[in-house]
Amino acid sequence: MKYTITLIMFVLAARLMPQSLTALQIADKAQDAVRVKGLEAVATMQIFDDKGNVRIRKIAQISKLTDGGDTEKRLIRFLEPSDVKGTGLMTFDYKTGDDDIWLYMPALRKTRRIVSSDKAKNFMGSEFSYADMTPPSLDDFNFKLLGEETVEGTLCYKLEWIPKDDDIAEENGFSRRITYFGKSDFVIRKSIYYDLDEELQKELIIHEVRELDTVLHRYRAVQLEMINKQNGRRSVLKNEQMVFNPDVDESKFTTRYLERE
Repeated sequence: MKYTITLIMFVLAARLMPQSLTALQIADKAQDAVRVKGLEAVATMQIFDDKGNVRIRKIAQISKLTDGGDTEKRLIRFLEPSDVKGTGLMTFDYKTGDDDIWLYMPALRKTRRIVSSDKAKNFMGSEFSYADMTPPSLDDFNFKLLGEETVEGTLCYKLEWIPKDDDIAEENGFSRRITYFGKSDFVIRKSIYYDLDEELQKELIIHEVRELDTVLHRYRAVQLEMINKQNGRRSVLKNEQMVFNPDVDESKFTTRYLERE
């Protein structure tokens, strides 16, 4: 009888103990952590060459969750300087399946879809790629939890991403990626990319994070810095204004609206 009671107590205690998360569960929680119902933002992008010269871009962005939260639509428009003013990027980030990306260039007065083979290319001359502009599909990768590590004072899960085949690797532009997600909020703090030859390629550093939705606990990075370790270039994207707005007009996420200047 005493043995039976002890066994029952052990089973109950085991059920109450927090269960360890798998690497895939952590990656899934990390994507949910930044899926904000609606957002309006104004940002500055600084593009530094290997000599330290800088080009500055002013950007406006809106985003909205649709389809019951399974799709996040985003629209980015360049406000200045004049040579890029009116250029726009629209992305439909699906929770499952391949994302859709459209680019509008005012000089051509034409919108074109970014195909898979273009996603690894640099976005508007920056060190961010088109693939970096939307979260990748988790189904395309194998994940491994490498442990925990502190990044700028935040204890993080350390995850390795490996593309499941060569086509996925080429589409995303990396053979391997190591990402650090905060243990308390699952928000990315750092990511290290290795190119298709498995050489260190670039590093993403998140300098500040802000909680936008205090009810559902959804976050966005305030400042992102992408450093190219191979050519000495870097790009800094800083969100100077971010407003949580679940009522963003969904009708704005069309190619017709994208082409407005």
